[in-house]
Amino acid sequence: MKFNPNDYAMVEERLAELHAKYEDARIETICHIPGIDGKWLFEARIYLSAGDQANGLFKASGFASEREQGAQANWSAEVCETSSIGRSLANLGLTGSRKKRASYEEMLKVERVSRDWLAEATKITDIEGLRLLWAEANAARVSEDILSQIKELANDKSSSSGELGGSEGSVPASNAKKTAKRS
Repeated sequence: MKFNPNDYAMVEERLAELHAKYEDARIETICHIPGIDGKWLFEARIYLSAGDQANGLFKASGFASEREQGAQANWSAEVCETSSIGRSLANLGLTGSRKKRASYEEMLKVERVSRDWLAEATKITDIEGLRLLWAEANAARVSEDILSQIKELANDKSSSSGELGGSEGSVPASNAKKTAKRS
């Protein structure tokens, strides 16, 4: 089941909703697992005023975990922290204009782990289709192993159809594109 990103509010929309309702709101994030073995765990706590924060009276909290994977492993901490903020905002009842509890950022993680990227890749008959799938998989932060397998499928199709290879780490491009670049 592919998710529709338009059904989910981004965390930034929920933050705007928080600050519109509570001008003095504050968010505290705590990193409980700091990238040990590629795993992150963040907690976000929402305080509605400076007084609440000074007294340790948070009104909502949310946890999120993330595992470093794929080409975007360099910002796993940021993704995890943002997800924890989104969960705490949802726990406070702030779901943005789309009214779904999960945030856009959380749904990207669901798609990454639930979509059968390799099954899709084996059904694609052209290199351009594989390039698009590889780009989607890369953006969804799937594992390097899956990205490599998609690339290998493209290389096999490239060899059998006479198409040329792409740039380092990508799925091969077609002859037409390579020829156009040389002109």
